[in-house]
Amino acid sequence: MVIMEIMEISGGGSMGKTISIGAQSFEFIRMNDYFFIDKSDLIREWWENGDAVTLITRPRRFGKTLNLDMLNCFFSKEYKGRGELFEGLSIWADEKYQRLQGSYPVIFLTFADIKGNTFEKTKKGIQHALSQLYGMHKYVRTGTDMGIQDLNFFDAVAPDMPEDIAVLALKNLSDYLSRYYGQKVLIFLDEYDTPLQEAYVNGYWKELVDFIRSLFNSTFKTNPYMERAIMTGITRVSKESIFSDLNNLTVITTTSEKYCTQFGFTEEEVFAALDLQGMPEQKEDVKKWYDGFTFGSQKDVYNPWSIINFLEEKEYKPYWANSSSNSLVGLLIRQGNAETKMIVEDLMKGGCLKTELDEEIIFDQLLKKKGAVWSLLLTSGYLKVVERNFSPKTGHFTYRLELTNQEVRMMFESMVRDWFSDEDVPYNNFIKALLLHDVEAMNEFMNEIALATFSSFDVAKSTSKNDAPERFYHGFVLGLMVELADRYEITSNRESGFGRYDIQLVPRDPEGPDPVIIEFKVRKPLKEASLAETVAAALKQIQDKDYDAALVARGFEKERIRHYGFAFEGKQVLIGEGN
Repeated sequence: MVIMEIMEISGGGSMGKTISIGAQSFEFIRMNDYFFIDKSDLIREWWENGDAVTLITRPRRFGKTLNLDMLNCFFSKEYKGRGELFEGLSIWADEKYQRLQGSYPVIFLTFADIKGNTFEKTKKGIQHALSQLYGMHKYVRTGTDMGIQDLNFFDAVAPDMPEDIAVLALKNLSDYLSRYYGQKVLIFLDEYDTPLQEAYVNGYWKELVDFIRSLFNSTFKTNPYMERAIMTGITRVSKESIFSDLNNLTVITTTSEKYCTQFGFTEEEVFAALDLQGMPEQKEDVKKWYDGFTFGSQKDVYNPWSIINFLEEKEYKPYWANSSSNSLVGLLIRQGNAETKMIVEDLMKGGCLKTELDEEIIFDQLLKKKGAVWSLLLTSGYLKVVERNFSPKTGHFTYRLELTNQEVRMMFESMVRDWFSDEDVPYNNFIKALLLHDVEAMNEFMNEIALATFSSFDVAKSTSKNDAPERFYHGFVLGLMVELADRYEITSNRESGFGRYDIQLVPRDPEGPDPVIIEFKVRKPLKEASLAETVAAALKQIQDKDYDAALVARGFEKERIRHYGFAFEGKQVLIGEGN
């Protein structure tokens, strides 16, 4: 059901409801009669499922916070008698649910803003959130059932509380509320995994996992005062990491059928919104830019953040992709192996990836476990499931994945540009030298690029000396794809003649610039006395294996094809040109 009325304005014509960008308060939106697409069936679906603890994972900016706030407004005793917030919504048509509104004590908190770069800062952020929660419910301290020990614990909950107090804070608050109201509590935790992602990026994963596991165990597993609970987040962190004791946990991922229409806008809802906002002619382009998400069997799901911003600004921009940091995705791809970068290269050109997936994210294995990065990209919304097939032989599903939409493709291009955008990285100068076939300048700038960025494509202990250049040059290929996409079709590691070339640049205009073949080689001291010999070996390989064959087959004269050999030794590079 789409909740939007047409409001007449002076001077004739009509416009849709006012759009409030970034509003995450259900009460604020409803009381001001702002644009809102009805997702209140989530209340009915969750309540009737009866699951003890539900974890729902969805990409960022997909209405998780607003939906949890809606659940809070519906169930919390603090909103008892506030039925006007739900009048006109689908849930209010059922008298049974009208009676249920405002009938439970609710603990509602979020970890969305807890993003410390150290364990101590993050733990302090969680403790501060718990302290604020106690402040909101300080009325229970005056309850007649509060003993001396209860009062002492209540007063001990503060931003600087000991860890053993913090891990019991939510369980004990559940106890106090259930005694005060004579009823078990509902617990809603939003963005549970934000601190965990920060822990991985900033290197304090194990410390935080130990703390979070203890907190979650006492809150959701050994808590007799809890009726039900919901957690939301982007990723399904592995059970072994923080949910090892939670055998009462129901996990809803992007491939699950439950709640598949309750987060994000369906195509029907988006097209109805475009009609009501007076933009019916924009449907095809809006679909190209912002469609592509799939939850369970529900295809054509649109990101709410992008749609709301587009309806307000009426311009095509990567709203969702640019709405927050993509640092983890950038880190994993930049430091990924050569195969990872080659797959990204294919995806950015409109190709697909066929792979098995484990939807549990094991953060400390993201750069080690095969396929883990694709699971993260899928749950985060950067990839979409085009096809899913079950293999009886392996007992696993195989997925065909593509970049989600135009918005995501632009985000990837921006991410690659950022790898080479530092003032100390003369990447654009190298591109100019390449286009001018100035080998001397290419050598100068390529050595500066390698010196400045080589280590950022490395993964320290897990990378061999021979593997690091592979990671670097495939990242370099992605950079070429982004910067030269208007002039060249760029491919890497493809068959031609009797082997596989490293990089091929094919002019989009046959009468334009010359085609280019580049071969990379790491110097082998036992075979080559100098980098110059390595360059010569690279150029000879281009000739011997007839890498020109594919270009000649496309109609390019052999004399026009330029050959470059790139020789690596550590961070030193030598480039030579051949015929």
